[in-house]
Amino acid sequence: MYEKNIEIQNFSSSWSDGMAFCALVHSFFPIEFDYTSLLPANRKQNFELAFGTAELKAGCDRLIEVDDMMIMGRKPDPMCVFTYVQSLYNHLRKFE
Repeated sequence: MYEKNIEIQNFSSSWSDGMAFCALVHSFFPIEFDYTSLLPANRKQNFELAFGTAELKAGCDRLIEVDDMMIMGRKPDPMCVFTYVQSLYNHLRKFE
């Protein structure tokens, strides 16, 4: 299911449309949203969905703001993405 729209090659452009964040969060909370209905073109919606669900369900603070991801475009800062993914991991692993 998740390979439909994502291919992780780095901590920048691979995360720029929000699909990878959504796939990661959805894999832990599959009933929270329909991943198959998401589109890479809906970047802002994807970020809001992933960050909001991670915050609500896993208590993971938004270390990256949706507006910042939108401003960074197709090349988000890899250290920002890495830091948030690391935080997600630390919160989500409690649900394994």
